[in-house]
Amino acid sequence: MTQPKWKQDLEYIALIEDLLEFEEVKKLENYTQHHFTTRLDHSISVSYISYCIAKKHGLDARATARAGLLHDLFYYDWRITKFDEGSHAYVHPRMACENAKKLTELSELECDIIIKHMWLATVALPKYKESYVVTFVDKYCAIKEVTIPLTGKVRTSIKSAWARLRPAPVQ
Repeated sequence: MTQPKWKQDLEYIALIEDLLEFEEVKKLENYTQHHFTTRLDHSISVSYISYCIAKKHGLDARATARAGLLHDLFYYDWRITKFDEGSHAYVHPRMACENAKKLTELSELECDIIIKHMWLATVALPKYKESYVVTFVDKYCAIKEVTIPLTGKVRTSIKSAWARLRPAPVQ
């Protein structure tokens, strides 16, 4: 089995490897994100795709990679846990930013990326291009993480139903 593309990108790894060593980041592996993936896998996907886009367009690839990895650094099941302070879309970016600050120093740019990544579900506009990149990549990854496994399940169901409906071959 081949390694994921991000694991082969030594420049990317150099930017985030210190973050991957934290137990707080590793713990994201224990949380389901979009039904079929872990929060860690989702965060790495958002981070790496955002990093590639930032690098290609001359943006701050380091901040984008690191904030992308930390954008969902929270430890509750958002389908169950509710907050008086507001919706999950409002609360978890702020919680993620506070959790990230406990692990590493964050720039204003990195904080904006993390806090504003739920724009469109929240009203505060991102301040930086990198924040828009992570915002839209996050949505892309979420859709992909849900639809690809569901598409496979639907195909399997259709094939199974079709096999039951097809007449047996004549001998």
